[in-house]
Amino acid sequence: MKITIYSTKTCPYCKMLKGWLDTKSVKYTNYNVDENPFAAQMMINMSGQMGVPFSTIEYDDGRVEKILGFDRARFETALSNAA
Repeated sequence: MKITIYSTKTCPYCKMLKGWLDTKSVKYTNYNVDENPFAAQMMINMSGQMGVPFSTIEYDDGRVEKILGFDRARFETALSNAA
């Protein structure tokens, strides 16, 4: 499983999501879209909008789940499905 987060430095929900994943020792890749225009465009292309945090979860079987915001229930389900 590979988690990618698109965030900004000032977004409180982005900080909450990354902190929550850190407490669970879940590895992720983070792109600060306020500093990286290429990552911002990738996020817009995948999500169709500019809201953060936007996350993608790539499962080992090739499925990709997209999550807008810090949706703890969806992340918990994704983590349990990957285990």
